[in-house]
Amino acid sequence: MTRSQPRRRVNAAYSALNLRLVLATFGLVTMTLFAVVAFWVHLVWLGVVCAVLALVAVVDLVVIQRRRAARRREEPGVRHSLFE
Repeated sequence: MTRSQPRRRVNAAYSALNLRLVLATFGLVTMTLFAVVAFWVHLVWLGVVCAVLALVAVVDLVVIQRRRAARRREEPGVRHSLFE
């Protein structure tokens, strides 16, 4: 029998902040690279779209870091895995 949640936190809601951090970082890096390449090959419209998406990733990273800091203040000493 498998459990979807460990017994120690059955009633607690899980937060995927660490996974969101990884995904937002990946999005920032890839969209920045795509924007540079798009501007280099003179596809300005595609470069602008990729730059806007990179900016969205930056805003998401700021929100994630603020929420992670708040979680650390609420639960000092607790280590969270990538998926919780």
